[in-house]
Amino acid sequence: MGQSLPIFYDCLNCPSYCCTYPRIPVTQRDIRRLARHFDIDESVAEKRFTKKGWTKRERVLRHKKDETFGSACRFLDLETRLCTVHGARPAICRAHPDTPNCGYYTFLMSERRYQDDPDLVARAYNLPSDLRSVSKD
Repeated sequence: MGQSLPIFYDCLNCPSYCCTYPRIPVTQRDIRRLARHFDIDESVAEKRFTKKGWTKRERVLRHKKDETFGSACRFLDLETRLCTVHGARPAICRAHPDTPNCGYYTFLMSERRYQDDPDLVARAYNLPSDLRSVSKD
């Protein structure tokens, strides 16, 4: 067997940035898994947990308001920043980031060092409320 590559990120040291992607696609198998997890019919799970994606056939996870990033996956615990359905999470979440490196984590750790703040939560973009507070010179 081949040797595994080292991992250069720690999801437990991240504010769950990947859970705030606006488009988190799910498969029918993912919906079945969530339905079993909540002991509900697949059609109920699809309606409750997903919405239309970019195409007619695509389904994506629904979001909820998130103070840190604007919105986040409906299954993200906003206090702990952990997945509330980790054992039943969709395949895309199981595979992420699918490389030994996570770009956001690298960015976050760099900003934490630069700002000398080990708890800093860096956004890769500004929220509309951030822009209102910028003074116009």
